[in-house]
Amino acid sequence: MAVAGLALTAVVVLALLVGVHRYLWRRLVGDTTAEGSALRRAGTVAAYLLPLLSVGALVSGRTGAPFWLQQVLAWPGYLWLAALLYLTLALLVGEVVRPILRRALAKRAHESYARHPPSAAEATGSAAVAAAVGSDASAVPVTDTLVAVTSAPDHSPAAPTRRLFVARAVGGAAAVAGLGTVGHGTYGVLRGPRVKRITVPLTKLPRSAHGFRIAVVSDIHLGPILGSAHTRRIVDTINRTQPDLVAVVGDLVDGTVADLGPAAEPLARLSARHGSFFVTGNHEYYSGAAQWVDHVRELGLHPLENARVEIGGFDLAGVNDVAGESEGQGPDFGRALGDRDRARAAVLLAHQPVVIDDAVAHGVDLQLSGHTHGGQLWPGNLVAELANPTVAGLDRYGDTQLYVSRGAGAWGPPVRVGAPSDITVVELASRQA
Repeated sequence: MAVAGLALTAVVVLALLVGVHRYLWRRLVGDTTAEGSALRRAGTVAAYLLPLLSVGALVSGRTGAPFWLQQVLAWPGYLWLAALLYLTLALLVGEVVRPILRRALAKRAHESYARHPPSAAEATGSAAVAAAVGSDASAVPVTDTLVAVTSAPDHSPAAPTRRLFVARAVGGAAAVAGLGTVGHGTYGVLRGPRVKRITVPLTKLPRSAHGFRIAVVSDIHLGPILGSAHTRRIVDTINRTQPDLVAVVGDLVDGTVADLGPAAEPLARLSARHGSFFVTGNHEYYSGAAQWVDHVRELGLHPLENARVEIGGFDLAGVNDVAGESEGQGPDFGRALGDRDRARAAVLLAHQPVVIDDAVAHGVDLQLSGHTHGGQLWPGNLVAELANPTVAGLDRYGDTQLYVSRGAGAWGPPVRVGAPSDITVVELASRQA
């Protein structure tokens, strides 16, 4: 039954992708180019090639393809997935605009025709004009062609019909809007995350720990696209904030230590008075979690595998990601928090916000998480809201506060829209101060 369900899902997804690509081809290529033209041939080739590159980018890492091949496929393949989303959304908006624009142009043409009716010779030659316009005009009534041609300033038979004009105008505007959105979102990721600062009061935090600053970074997602340059930007940004402690809250990588070890090397330069700590995310368990835990330890980070340490004035705990349950290495709240002194404040590092109920049950004062990317690609935030108690920002659940970072990288397309990447400096505040 499970296999049948997966097969059905795959068929539905494939049918949806085929349908969306067919729709894009029709609106951006079929409606706007002449049959047999070089532009139509190029657009048709792209309609077949780009989805194949996207599939290759998605499966190459899971099938053990050489890392160089993953890198070759990743840029065009993943960027096309983002472009596919925003081109489709822009064209759907265009479906609303299209009839309005056609009616407006028809009204204008008829008004111009009424003011300047054609001569007898022009009327006699209208059929020849329509034939000269070509196949793009053949789908339009001769009277429409006559009105369009005679209303043009130069009365040129080569002037496009209203239908062709509208198709090109709407398609061009959709392409500019969709690709412009992807370009801006890509720039935001490659530029690197911006620093966000929040203050979180904790009732049990002693005055001595007032103002303690934790730099929270999650979802760096080193992989075929984001490499050592991305890591250096993040490390430099964190170090400029001069935090007391750095918390790397999972999803550091999308790949093996063999492929991505050098990309993670700049993490060795993280600087904080109380050190840097790490907990696993779900993507570590797709990439060899045990090897990555060992590697980050070699880089000077302190993995918290269902463990706890005492920091000046509060307990810092970390739990493995829930994806580790498939390997018998899931979160163990009893081990991390079970025997602690509850009179002390507790800060928990946990990749996914969904474990907040366990954090509340174990008396955690503040949980720091990531995982959601804030939705990454609007309207992905609406989907993320269905699966997570908090998608981004600070919320309260009983006596426990939950802060969710949007993350510092991107999964899949190196694009963010409506969910800018961040590194958050969380300043703890004592109510006794």
